[in-house]
Amino acid sequence: MQAIDVMTKKLVTASADTSVEEVAKLLLKHHVSAVPIVGQNDELLGLVSEGDLIRRIVDSDEPRRSWWLELISGQGAVEDFIKTHGRHAKDVMTRNITTISPQTEVAQIAKLLARKRLKRVPVVEGGRLVGMVSRSDLLQGLITAPPGKTTPVADDRLLRERVLEALAEVPGIAVSLVNVTVAGGQVRIWGAVNSDFEEKAIRVAAENVEGVREVETQMGRIPAWSYGI
Repeated sequence: MQAIDVMTKKLVTASADTSVEEVAKLLLKHHVSAVPIVGQNDELLGLVSEGDLIRRIVDSDEPRRSWWLELISGQGAVEDFIKTHGRHAKDVMTRNITTISPQTEVAQIAKLLARKRLKRVPVVEGGRLVGMVSRSDLLQGLITAPPGKTTPVADDRLLRERVLEALAEVPGIAVSLVNVTVAGGQVRIWGAVNSDFEEKAIRVAAENVEGVREVETQMGRIPAWSYGI
């Protein structure tokens, strides 16, 4: 199983000129922990995470150092100033991003996340951002196809695309919060929805896709406090 089999494809993204406030609203509204920053052709420019914004708040509360200490500290102090005071995504985003390709094996992704202590890794193909693999995506993929289990990869990938298309037609579903893995025609769907009715609608939509043998859903609930964001 590879990144293409587990990655989230419907991503919430922002441009380099998006304000920091708007990025924060995107994180809250869509219940994601990071927003990729992309260019006009979907090229990956950077990533703004919850950690970036939290560090911005913490650093702004620290007492300002004297001018001569900042002078001898060099470029680092200037970069810190930009991240603390910048008003756009391009000012606060992390630019040195570890990426993978759609063909990266799940086992390799697991080692990468563990070695670099990452929560997620962008998937890039031909210079364009095509998806994201998080720890939860990886775990669900490992559950779906444990080591040693063989699957008709080509058929499963095609079926996964059809299921994702069907889920995008379900009214009220935030597709960026739902992901799918497929193994041998067995579909596993997880993520977050607002209600039991939405989870049922997701199951029904998947069951109506030709070629699906079985559907398992594992959906959390979006916190009620966030509905009006």
